[in-house]
Amino acid sequence: MKDIVGVVVFLMLFSAVVFFAPAMNGYFLEHANFIEANPLQTPDHIAPLWYLTPFYSVLRAIPPMFGSQFPGVVGMFAALLILLALPWLDRSKVKSIRYRSWPYKVALGIFVISFIVLGWLGMQPVTPLNALLARVFTIAYFGFFILMPWFTSIGKTKEVPTRVTE
Repeated sequence: MKDIVGVVVFLMLFSAVVFFAPAMNGYFLEHANFIEANPLQTPDHIAPLWYLTPFYSVLRAIPPMFGSQFPGVVGMFAALLILLALPWLDRSKVKSIRYRSWPYKVALGIFVISFIVLGWLGMQPVTPLNALLARVFTIAYFGFFILMPWFTSIGKTKEVPTRVTE
């Protein structure tokens, strides 16, 4: 019964988006797709799709080396591929956030904030302030993964109830 309610709620939300707001103010379907093409004019700012903006922000945060943007491309793909290493980086015996230690919860909060801010910065034009913020939040993004083996192993977790372990 619980699953049916979830499916019905999802279908209602999905139908509302598809039938009443398919463009979602340019977040689902890009706003630029509704502007007539002009091959003689390049737009001032081209932003990627909303779900790629954090990684695009990492790309722009890493400065070019020897006239090449290759380090930024490596950083962007590293930001994507490091997610695959997550099961091996987490050293905690407890997997539920309910029983995790406070250092993990703080680090996860910083990670979520950095991911959201990187996403917002990826949609904004490049300015010196935005580039600086992108660098700071890129360090926070990668710092979460680099420090994860440390703060998951030193944290004192709560005792898991026996009903969960059975």
